[in-house]
Amino acid sequence: MILKGLIYRNSFKYKFELYFGDKMKEEVFYGRGMKKIKSDYPEVYEAIIKLNDAVYTGKALDYKTQKLIAIGIAASRCDESATERQMRSAMKELGVTPDEIADVLRVVLLLSGMPSFTKGMRILEEIEK
Repeated sequence: MILKGLIYRNSFKYKFELYFGDKMKEEVFYGRGMKKIKSDYPEVYEAIIKLNDAVYTGKALDYKTQKLIAIGIAASRCDESATERQMRSAMKELGVTPDEIADVLRVVLLLSGMPSFTKGMRILEEIEK
């Protein structure tokens, strides 16, 4: 039982709950679509939670670095909703600065092109308002 508690305390879910509680978790991390999955397909919802805990382990890369990578991936796919969610949670949860996000977006420009970069910069600008 103690080991299970220690594992949970090192999990992404625990860290997120400490920072934000349930309301922010629903709005930022899971997004609006997850409410239906949680209510209608609880086994799928739990699998998603476990996957997040398995991905965000902090074994070799710290959580902030992993979050910046997630921003880059979402932006490179031109997924505006995911890009915005990743940016907002990184800024609120980890204190990631707009300059750090802009650095990531410059790499996106190099590897994914102008549309991904400009959409990402527009989203960042909207968040900063």
